[in-house]
Amino acid sequence: MGLSETSFNNFLSDTYQMGADERGRLEFPRELPGFLVAVFAGALFFFSELHIAILSMILMAVGLAGIGLYGQDYTVMMVAMIVWSIGMHLAMPVIKTISLSLAQEGRGGTMLGRLGGIRTGAAIIGSGLVWLGLGETQWAYMPIFIGAALACVFSAGSMMLMKPIKGQGGKRPKFIFRKKYWLFYLLNILYGARKQVFITFGPWVLVKVFGEPVSTIAELTVVASVFGMFLSPQIGYLIDRLGERMVLMIDAALLMGVCLGYGYAEHLPLSYAIGIIYISFVLDQVLFVVGIARTTYLNKIAIKKDDITASLSLGVTVDHAISMSIPTVGGIVWILYGYQYVFIGAA
Repeated sequence: MGLSETSFNNFLSDTYQMGADERGRLEFPRELPGFLVAVFAGALFFFSELHIAILSMILMAVGLAGIGLYGQDYTVMMVAMIVWSIGMHLAMPVIKTISLSLAQEGRGGTMLGRLGGIRTGAAIIGSGLVWLGLGETQWAYMPIFIGAALACVFSAGSMMLMKPIKGQGGKRPKFIFRKKYWLFYLLNILYGARKQVFITFGPWVLVKVFGEPVSTIAELTVVASVFGMFLSPQIGYLIDRLGERMVLMIDAALLMGVCLGYGYAEHLPLSYAIGIIYISFVLDQVLFVVGIARTTYLNKIAIKKDDITASLSLGVTVDHAISMSIPTVGGIVWILYGYQYVFIGAA
């Protein structure tokens, strides 16, 4: 993620000279696999969570390698991007289920937080390589995406060495929708809107409004990752200690501040504006870890443990039902009214 996500926006801008409206439209096919993840996971009901995780890493590797090797061709880039996206979205629910199965009772947030810290530590390495490669030695994009593909291959190989997890491996429910889980579904809808505004248009403000190069995005991602590496376990602990409601309320208040920073920093003197936009980017990235509260909440209310993977998959589908439309609408709002109104809507 540190390699690929850091570079993808700038890759599109440099290779295809995309504007905000085109970038927004591209998110629809990119996020479509997320909308269909409940279908994919249901179709693979005879696979264990571990086997689905391995398959997802292989798909990500194929997609990333395709972008790296043949990304100059728009059609090939689109196909490779979708394959990458299928793997990435398939991994989302099963990695969480595997993580929860390894946690002690009542310590799910702490476990997810610790693993989040490890993940952001890996992002530091990836983003650091992008910063050194593009900022200092002017690499092409190909080795970045090939490196990300090799990291996915390594992940798949590591998972193959894992022992089967107790309680997993049998047939899982194909699809679950329970009235009891309505709040979990609502939280995913809200997360879908929040996620796409910041993933798509947050970095786009830095690139298009402030003219920041990919090396700056990578540097900021490294800073956010350092904070995230240390704060992620603490946030997980707070979720276990204070409960999901309190942590999510604090998250919402901080995100409103991030929206104001993204939307109105340009009106301040340049030195202040740059500082605020950098802080907004870093805080935005760090706060993504709070999303583990949705997973721990579901784990607490689940009627059966077999419900978790299917429900998490449906949660990904629900959030993408919203997030697929946000980039297109946001791109139109950006062009017609100005980027500030995108973040006013997000707030």
